[in-house]
Order: sequence, then C-alpha cells, then structure tokens
Amino acid sequence: MDTRPPLPPFTQDSARHKVRLAEDGWNSRDAAKVALAYTPDTSWRNRACFVSGRAEAQRFLAAKWTRELEYRLIKELWAFTENRIAVRYAYEWHDDSGNWFRSYGNENWEFTANGLMQNRFASINDLPISAQERRFHWPLGRRPDDHPGLSDLGL
Repeated sequence: MDTRPPLPPFTQDSARHKVRLAEDGWNSRDAAKVALAYTPDTSWRNRACFVSGRAEAQRFLAAKWTRELEYRLIKELWAFTENRIAVRYAYEWHDDSGNWFRSYGNENWEFTANGLMQNRFASINDLPISAQERRFHWPLGRRPDDHPGLSDLGL
C-alpha cells in the first residue's frame, strides 16, 4: 500500500506540512496525481456532492478544474488530532463567462496510518467578486512561499 508522509499521529508541524502539501497538490490541478493522496475507498462530501472511491474523486476533480478556471487555493491549518486535520481555505476562480468568485470553506480530514486521506468533508460558500477584488495573483501552480496566507490577507 502507498505511503504519503507526513504520517499520523500528527504534530503541529507535521499537520501544517500536510496541509501545505494538500494545497500544493490541488493548485497543480492534476486530478490523477491529486487522487493518489486518497485511499482507494475514500469517502467525500463536497458541498451536496458525495464521492466514493479514488476513481470517482479523480473524475470529480477533473470536472471541477474544467469548470473553475484559473483556480488558485490557499489552505490554513485550523486544528488537528492524532489522525485528523481540520482546515479552512479560500480559492479564487472564474467561470467560462469570465465571472470571478472567491470560494470559502472548511474541511475535516481523516487519515489512515499510511498517511492517505480516507474521509474528506467539505463545506463551501461562493462569493461573486470583481476581477479587481482578487487577492491571489501568483502564476498558476504552487503558491509562492512568500505569498501571504489567509490570516495575513484578512480572510
């Protein structure tokens, strides 16, 4: 079975690192690669959508990044226990008509001993914004280390 460090039990540092790795993966918008961070039988709730299994998660992500253009995400550790992490996040994107949004959310994650995510529960709200209100301006891909996080941006 695959191993995806850092592994539980989490410390503050390892939980923060796990969150950043997840952010980096999602900012890659590579659905096949991102799906490998989840167990084959992963279970998700994403808004009102329920996802079962890694293959379905991959299809979900591919469709998401086809719809949500110029996707840029920032995640922030909220809390953690031995094998669970809670995060808050925001991402900016636009639709195919050029309408911009900032989506705010919270996720609860549960990991197996080998560091793969088994359960993911996400609650998300979309806020329409103008292009001038955008705050995430780095080139597509990984957020630069010197780019402010959510708390620094007042989000």
